[in-house]
Amino acid sequence: MTRKILTLIGADREHFLQGLVTNDVTRDGLSYAALLTPQGKYLADFFLVPQDDAILIDVDAALAPGLAQRLGMYKLRADVQITPSDITVTRGTGPAPDGAFADPRHPALGWRGYGVGQDDATDWDAIRVAHVIPETGVELTGESYILEAGFERLNGVDFRKGCYVGQEVTARMKHKTELKKGLAQVEIDGTAPVGTAITAAGKPVGTLFTQSGGHAIAHLRFDRAKGEMQAGDATVRWTG
Repeated sequence: MTRKILTLIGADREHFLQGLVTNDVTRDGLSYAALLTPQGKYLADFFLVPQDDAILIDVDAALAPGLAQRLGMYKLRADVQITPSDITVTRGTGPAPDGAFADPRHPALGWRGYGVGQDDATDWDAIRVAHVIPETGVELTGESYILEAGFERLNGVDFRKGCYVGQEVTARMKHKTELKKGLAQVEIDGTAPVGTAITAAGKPVGTLFTQSGGHAIAHLRFDRAKGEMQAGDATVRWTG
């Protein structure tokens, strides 16, 4: 895990983020959220860490420069300063160190620490596959819609907080349509590279992602995900 911390300071920091990200930044404790395009597609997911005089953004290091740039574009005259930080990010599933936060996505993900504790030997892929929890840059890409990626189940979106970038598309997917595609756990016999296309009877069904212990996360078109399917040399089956 390679993470980067962005620090937001300034009198408008909370109001500024509240109008941009998918979750309610006024809630207590650690929160999980995303920044979307105006068309409702994923740009970045991250954790918001409350501090007395700042908000820390815990984001994948590869996305940090682009996220800082995008936030800077929205800043306009707001009293907000965005700077990188050297604070280290740790995580584990054992006893949490003082000052750590419970991971808000799922209890199985344990805790996250900021400048405290040390990583442990948890098999994170096994936990993610067991609970269908997407990872930045793997299941979460620029083509993702957060509801298809399970953000409601993972406490990453708030439908009562008001407007944010991409809110209209996300709300429409929530209230006006039934999801026809999304992430799901599948059984897998064999292995195939992340990103391998899944087919059934020669028709495209979805994409295979993280694999662990005979199961995997896949993005599926639900109406076609029936019976045995192929992903390269592997056979997969959706049990949902």
